[in-house]
Amino acid sequence: MNPKTHVHKTASRSKPNRMDSPLSDQDVYLFNEGRHFHLHQKLGSHLGVQKEKQGTHFAVWAPDAAEVHVMGDFNQWCKKTHPLTPRGNSGIWESFVPGAKKGEAYKYHLRSHHHGYQVDKADPFAFRHQIAPDTASIIWDLEYEWNDSDWVERRKESNLAQEPVSIYEVHVGSWRRVPGEGNRSLSYREMAKELVQYVKYMGFTHVELMPVMEHPFYGSWGYQITGFFAPSGMYGTPQDLMHLIDSLHQEGIGVIFDWVPSHFVRDEHGPGFFDGSHLYEHADPRLGIHPDWDSYIFNYGRKEIQSFLISSALYWLDAYHADGLRVDAVASMLYLDYSRKDGEWIPNQHGGNENLEAISFLRTLNEEVYKATPGVTTIAEESTAWPMVSRPTYIGGLGFGMKWDMGWMHDTLNYFELDPIFRKFHHDKLTFRMLYSFTENFVLPISHDEVVHGKKSLLSKMPGGLWEKFANLRVFYSYMYAQPGKKLLFMGSEFGQWAEWNHDTSLDWHLLQHSSHQGVQLWFNHLNHFYRSEPAMHTQDFHPDGFEWADCHNADDSIISLFRKGKNGEMILGVFNFTPVPRSHHQLGVPHPGYWKEVLNSNAQCYGGTGQGNLGGVQAVEEQYHDRPCRLDLVIPPLSAIFFRGPDNGKAGS
Repeated sequence: MNPKTHVHKTASRSKPNRMDSPLSDQDVYLFNEGRHFHLHQKLGSHLGVQKEKQGTHFAVWAPDAAEVHVMGDFNQWCKKTHPLTPRGNSGIWESFVPGAKKGEAYKYHLRSHHHGYQVDKADPFAFRHQIAPDTASIIWDLEYEWNDSDWVERRKESNLAQEPVSIYEVHVGSWRRVPGEGNRSLSYREMAKELVQYVKYMGFTHVELMPVMEHPFYGSWGYQITGFFAPSGMYGTPQDLMHLIDSLHQEGIGVIFDWVPSHFVRDEHGPGFFDGSHLYEHADPRLGIHPDWDSYIFNYGRKEIQSFLISSALYWLDAYHADGLRVDAVASMLYLDYSRKDGEWIPNQHGGNENLEAISFLRTLNEEVYKATPGVTTIAEESTAWPMVSRPTYIGGLGFGMKWDMGWMHDTLNYFELDPIFRKFHHDKLTFRMLYSFTENFVLPISHDEVVHGKKSLLSKMPGGLWEKFANLRVFYSYMYAQPGKKLLFMGSEFGQWAEWNHDTSLDWHLLQHSSHQGVQLWFNHLNHFYRSEPAMHTQDFHPDGFEWADCHNADDSIISLFRKGKNGEMILGVFNFTPVPRSHHQLGVPHPGYWKEVLNSNAQCYGGTGQGNLGGVQAVEEQYHDRPCRLDLVIPPLSAIFFRGPDNGKAGS
């Protein structure tokens, strides 16, 4: 059998299961103990056969309910005809409903023990939901024939720390739209045609999808979730999303899901106050309400919530073959006083502000992810100096694979927004990072957050006239790619979008009619392929042996030069001029004699530059300089980045 076309199916079977109940006593025990991490196979709605009748088994956790009924298309939404039965003292209610079919909508009607509270709730474990403003769940399955077994097998042996990781962050609803059809968003299947080829051409290794989990308010960008097991129906079915991921994998592109365990919506049909009690969230608003987003915060100390959230994480990695999870707002989980004033938070048992329950949850989450799915990664969006976020749990770390370097992002953007005449006074904004750059496994993130809410697009942030703005942007990207760490860029930035990101419209693809935007896009294309093809640029992203300053002290000229080094002697020299003043006869010490080939120059005419450079490379003079045995005499164009391949790469002169 050809492994590339080998059919792999998700957990659901092609024929309905014969079932009394998919829940065993062991399942119930593990769920209540906080150690069941595949709950999507047990709770929620599952098609099956009972007593020769096809139908659906429903199971929901509602320990404070006095009665639970399921209602839907199959019973004309009657709230009393189909009661669920409690499963002992587990808090789970379940029943098999003959005739309930795939595609039919449903909700649970719950009556609480307290004050006669009654409510209609969507299923927290549903695989599919109606599209807002409708709020019901939909009976569905996960049947899909995968064709990415080659990718999945290779992933098991991967080591992302030593591999190139260049992530393209995408918002599905606004990457590209269809003007002739009401400006609608592309579907998952349409994205599988257009996005896949574009990402492959641009040289990105991964796509990160901003949250595609079901969310009632489109303007939340997916960060206010109701469906922790259901992709947004705005763009198609669960199988359509699987097809998008399958297509990316077949072209060698990884997929990272943005995942949000830090909070959830307060909409009535969501998990909040689910059965007349604060089941998923803390009851005390000092613990249970997020002050920034007015949303509920999960009760991480409750064992069933640990089962729920870790099951959600593993579900996206298993059922959807995702290659990683970018975990949103980790800092808000770690600190009890996050965005709170004195008196608005409750200290932990030791009197501190650390959320001990969330810390324990995150460690367990990462342990289970890496245990269950070899080769995937978890990435923390964590904006503080919390130690060892991306270090193993057995030495006291949180266990993430990587962490966003928010400090690098802020410092570098602040530097580039300065008029070049003032940059020499802020040289340390570019060099400070190397004091801490190997304390974590860092991702350098230029995300959606940097191009919204009045922050301006990256191109608009840049100072100067039109030529200077584009040149600044090219050298900014160059310095980003030269720094140790994996890379992330938000869509549209790669071709120099002028406007801030607007989730209600498409990216401004028409800008690519202009040579200046074509030049930025081509430069980013070449940067990605250069980063991927040169071992010195990525194999030691997380190790200090992979980096060395060539000269970081030339603040007066605002020039920085550095070496990136591979594990087998490969070496790349990067030289960066952050002013519009060209420099001729720039002296620089290097460790090896021979020919240093100029392999990339952001000032080349094809990118929109002046074409000034070093005529293909420079021969090193064997003369002591900068405490190194050899010297280069370079031409450094204005607002430019030049990369040279060292003679010990084994590729000199190639």
